[in-house]
Amino acid sequence: MIHFECDYLEGAHPAILKRLIETNMEKTPGYGIDIYCEEARKKIRKACNCPDGEVFFLTGGTQTNATVIDAMVSRSEGVIAADSGHISTHEAGAIEASGHKVLVLPHDNGKLSANLIQQYIEKFYSIETHEHMVYPGMVYISHPTEYGTLYTKKELEEISLVCHRNEIPLYLDGARLGYALMAKDTDITLEVIAKNCDAFYIGGTKVGALFGEAVVFTKPNKIKHFFTIVKQHGALLAKGRLLGIQFDTLFDNNLYFAISKNAIEMADKLKGIFEEKGYKFFLKTPTNQQFIILENEKMKQLSEKVTFSFWETLDESHSVVRFATSWATSEEDIEELRKIL
Repeated sequence: MIHFECDYLEGAHPAILKRLIETNMEKTPGYGIDIYCEEARKKIRKACNCPDGEVFFLTGGTQTNATVIDAMVSRSEGVIAADSGHISTHEAGAIEASGHKVLVLPHDNGKLSANLIQQYIEKFYSIETHEHMVYPGMVYISHPTEYGTLYTKKELEEISLVCHRNEIPLYLDGARLGYALMAKDTDITLEVIAKNCDAFYIGGTKVGALFGEAVVFTKPNKIKHFFTIVKQHGALLAKGRLLGIQFDTLFDNNLYFAISKNAIEMADKLKGIFEEKGYKFFLKTPTNQQFIILENEKMKQLSEKVTFSFWETLDESHSVVRFATSWATSEEDIEELRKIL
């Protein structure tokens, strides 16, 4: 079997494992108050050109989303998201479980538009009985989106303007952020994200780490007592240095960007193979996720030798499936897929 169902199948990049072994017997303070976490914070602030940013390390994406949203949104508020967004679909109601409704809007290939967000907010406040309803208290987007698509700098700036005009924060889910940043022809950088978002996270779990996400608050001291809020959510790792070491390694010598680029290069080769073999795309993206239309019988046959993700039903006889490359996808994996197809 060869595997393309997601981008977190492997353990971790060898450089991270090497650092973990080298530092294994060291004794350091817990809860992220150690030299490795501090070095990682410095490197992340520099990469984002956000010298005053506050950086925290959590272990997983759903945990990070639930903790950050609960910290930034009041009890009477919910969070605007695309109806395809991760918090809307694949987080088991984690946001609702923390007491905040996800306010879903229609997506355009996974993306929200500034105009749609503004219209929703204006309509909300035009309703005479809006005090009986859940207030829009934040906008959540992901980059890349669940469909592997990317926002442009202009689109992000427009959404940021709407949020700040309406005095609500903009939060960006960066679970696969490395793959977005290394996509061809993108004009969004870490610096652009830091300039336009109130909070975002840099995904490690799906981009070379064993586990871990780095949350960046771009406006210092805006979120009071976030350390304590993390603890309340059961999200404070006692051996916090395990997170710091991983991100210190990923942001040393541009490793995070180099391994992300591999996923993009392998995705381009994968696209070429499907085109060469005459397969139809549901959505051809610039990132590591590619969406292919398969006849159901062909899908069944292919799944005997290749793993991929079922995405949605297209019609009675066809399905949309997702193939995902990763930081660790090899040329051999791609060539084996070519042979199987």
